Amino acid sequence: MRFEASCEDPEWRSEFVVRAAISAEVVTAARSLRAGDVIDASSLALERREVTAPEDAISDPALVAGKTSRRALRSGQPVSRRWLIEPLLVRRGTNVAIVARNTGVEVQVAGEALAAGRRHEIIQVRNKTNGRVIRARVIDANTVEPVISSSSDVER
Repeated sequence: MRFEASCEDPEWRSEFVVRAAISAEVVTAARSLRAGDVIDASSLALERREVTAPEDAISDPALVAGKTSRRALRSGQPVSRRWLIEPLLVRRGTNVAIVARNTGVEVQVAGEALAAGRRHEIIQVRNKTNGRVIRARVIDANTVEPVISSSSDVER
């Protein structure tokens, strides 16, 4: 950035070039991490760094712990939001509980995941009781909840 300073008495004028830098405490990798690694709190550190893209900077390690890295990270490298995804909670072939809740009533049946899924993703699950395939939202590693938006969501 350029700016000019001047004074009328005594008359003078100077032009300056200024480079601004923003620094902040950001989350960095405390050790090298591979793409696909689930990041735990011990893998993270807080370090003061120059921030070139503030929207990607993360200052709270709790926002990173438990996520999966999309790319390899070197020790000391700042962690960017765009490199993080939720970890796979359910793998294809995993036994899960299909839990449906409605106004205080809860129904639970055994199911088998037909696809892998992350938290809140919708996957196909086979109901082990009747063999039907439904769409279900991943809640945790052992639980899914049915998602029914139309009659075409259920296959026989």
